[in-house]
Amino acid sequence: MAKVTDLVLLNKPNEKILLLGNHAIARGALEAGIAVFAAYPGTPSSELTDTIAAIAKDAGVYMEYSTNEKVAFETALSASWSGLRSMTAMKHVGLNVAADSFMSAVGMGVEGGFVIMVADDPSMWSSQNEQDTRVFAKFANVPVLEPMSVQEAKDMTKYAFEISEKYKHMVILRTTTRSSHMRGDVTLGELPEEIINKKRRLGSFEKNPKRFVDIPAHSRNFHPKILENIEKIRTEFNNSPFNWIEGEGKIGIITSGLSYAYVKEALSWLNVENVKILKLGTPFPVPLGLVEKFMKGLEKVLIVEELEPVVEEQIKFWAYDKQLNIPIYGKNIVPRIFEMDTKRAVIAISKFLNLETPLNFEKLEESYNNINSSLPPRPPSLCPACPHRNTFFAINKATKKNAILPSDIGCYTLGVLPPLNAVDTTVAMGGSIGIAHGLSIALNGALNEEIENKKDTQLIVATIGDSTFYHTGLPAIANAIYNRSNVIIVVVDNEITAMTGDQPNPGTGDTPHGSGKRIPIENIVEAMGADFVEVVNPYNIKKTTEVVKKAMEIDGVRVIISRQVCALHRVGQMKRKGIKLPVFTVNTDKCTGCRICINTFGCPAISWDNETKKAKIVPTMCWGCGSCIQVCPYGAFEVAKEAE
Repeated sequence: MAKVTDLVLLNKPNEKILLLGNHAIARGALEAGIAVFAAYPGTPSSELTDTIAAIAKDAGVYMEYSTNEKVAFETALSASWSGLRSMTAMKHVGLNVAADSFMSAVGMGVEGGFVIMVADDPSMWSSQNEQDTRVFAKFANVPVLEPMSVQEAKDMTKYAFEISEKYKHMVILRTTTRSSHMRGDVTLGELPEEIINKKRRLGSFEKNPKRFVDIPAHSRNFHPKILENIEKIRTEFNNSPFNWIEGEGKIGIITSGLSYAYVKEALSWLNVENVKILKLGTPFPVPLGLVEKFMKGLEKVLIVEELEPVVEEQIKFWAYDKQLNIPIYGKNIVPRIFEMDTKRAVIAISKFLNLETPLNFEKLEESYNNINSSLPPRPPSLCPACPHRNTFFAINKATKKNAILPSDIGCYTLGVLPPLNAVDTTVAMGGSIGIAHGLSIALNGALNEEIENKKDTQLIVATIGDSTFYHTGLPAIANAIYNRSNVIIVVVDNEITAMTGDQPNPGTGDTPHGSGKRIPIENIVEAMGADFVEVVNPYNIKKTTEVVKKAMEIDGVRVIISRQVCALHRVGQMKRKGIKLPVFTVNTDKCTGCRICINTFGCPAISWDNETKKAKIVPTMCWGCGSCIQVCPYGAFEVAKEAE
């Protein structure tokens, strides 16, 4: 079977291949002649970033894993200003991080086509919210393209570069979890010569302070030009190949992106014909010329879109100004929250047309809930041998669970679950340190501050991952040190960006183009002036606990780097090298059935044997870290054998 990277690089125009949505976007970027790609990984956009990283050298593309989305945006933007087609990718909350530069740069325009791929996450499968990027784009006056199929994902990407370059305006390619991760047939287009010949391209930058220096005197001229440009693009979208009218009838449905597929499926299920459909691949700006053509002869219209009423509001404003006397339905019957699917489309269209649904969905939902409630809960869990589990265990042991525990975005957020219960707050990337500092100031005061009737010091221990530390932890820790905070910060350094797929970061020193320069976290915090810095191996639980206790005896900003490579990454490397993993077992003569291993540590490889009333290890789950030996006070865990 061919590798995905081989398929994405395949130089066979008109060949049809099966691709993931994100892989199709990577192919579209290559067909557009992309020269620079910069991103910080974020699900559900990560496969695009990783694919570009894997093929960068073979396609003559410069690719980097930037430290955060703002830096990635600025890298790609400046490449565009230098005349190169460039792209950045992020998840929806990543756009928040890039927002400062994003909002300011719109008026400066672009030179080489510049596309921002933003992957939204309706239903929050792997995110802390389900914000709609189309709202952000409308706010910034940046056009949005939204694919309804894998083929469109590829073709739209190329089109996005063309529109961007034609109007000197950045363009957002908006996907969702479903469209990023669906698979479908893709007919390949031609690859440019520079991609085929692996030619790494360099641009040229022409100085123009009135354009590129965003001071008020210059930026006052930007806004009128932005609004003028967006109207030109709106007119362009009237003839976009991704917008069309189909069907006949006096009933109309307007839908965008993947919702179009759900609408078509719902109409088929309901056996409804004679419906006129306006399919939009450009939810902002809505092509109002096409809308006006669509509206002729209609008696009522339903707008089906996922999440916010972005298309609905634009069309309703237009209809009001035109004094159209046509009822327009939208979020009054289409849900504003969670993913759109065929069932939701069926229910909405049934309400719109006063039809009975083909199935009693409420009864089905009730039956499903009854079945689901009878099943044992299966919450997510840190992997077997995960070093983060050991770190949290050591923190709990040292603090006797008498600390406030802010944490961050990453695998380690799962420390919130029993039995660890080691996460008290999580807000956003890098937020753990800012929250810890704020709690310290609110509960303890600054170290140099005299406060009457001061209470006993409240212990605050923050946890943050290594990639997150570089992403947005640096400004927060500088702030905490500068303002004389009194916190312990534990950087859970698993030497990789694990949650999004094992991408490198400055702590690894690796880049898609070979070795970069490694930046050790301990060197950074020492240079910043932290009051205590020590590196520990969390697989040594005793030592880790002792270091946490040692840090508790000191005031100020204390930083512990708990460093051990991600277990999943480590096990994969060992297996590839043919190294066998040790497997542990329980000596039932020594096991007292105290359940300390289960009730305080919680490794998924350790379970309870109802017959023997002893702990037991599931051999296929054990990844051989040996932490259980350190956790058990009775020495009941032993090496059983080496796994095959």
